[in-house]
Amino acid sequence: MIAFVSGPVASLAPDSAVVEVGGVGLALQCTPGTLSGLRLGEQTRLATSLVVREDSLTLYGFADDDERQVFELLQTASGVGPRLAQAMLAVHTPDALRIAVSTGDEKALTAVPGIGKKGAQKLLLELRDRLGEPVGSAVPGARPAPATGWSDQLHTALVGLGYAPREADEAVVAVTPQAEAALAGGGAPQVAQLLRAALQTLNRTR
Repeated sequence: MIAFVSGPVASLAPDSAVVEVGGVGLALQCTPGTLSGLRLGEQTRLATSLVVREDSLTLYGFADDDERQVFELLQTASGVGPRLAQAMLAVHTPDALRIAVSTGDEKALTAVPGIGKKGAQKLLLELRDRLGEPVGSAVPGARPAPATGWSDQLHTALVGLGYAPREADEAVVAVTPQAEAALAGGGAPQVAQLLRAALQTLNRTR
């Protein structure tokens, strides 16, 4: 198992990063939150989880060991693969997921793309005794929420991708109606989707 990778960031994309390790570029699938902390050319250390399939080897990167551990624990629930586990961590922090599960918060889980009401109920039952207690400063019973708002996460991610702060500001303004529509519908703005939309407004797609 590859426990972590360490080296300079060679490239960044909306859902992945390439880290140079010993002259080899390793591609890692990452959440927007993890990507927002990376900068091109700067050294980084990411905890990793290698997912092996018959036709592929996919390396997932995480900001810390706790996020990696939760990613792997989520996949012990039936029906949860690496993509859904990553989507859950893209919407909620590890502690927010722990709080959601411990308090039976269905709404928090249905905010994740791909999880419906029945799926959320099933996950709450299966994960109840697996994720453990929050390890940060979150108070049990508090409503789970990302560490920062969608606009801050999006702005940081765009700057991390090499855009000037002014350009990032303009892109955030451009996708604000999309985020507000999600909020009006009772959901949570998905930073990964907003990031792709923002890149389109900047005439730079994957």
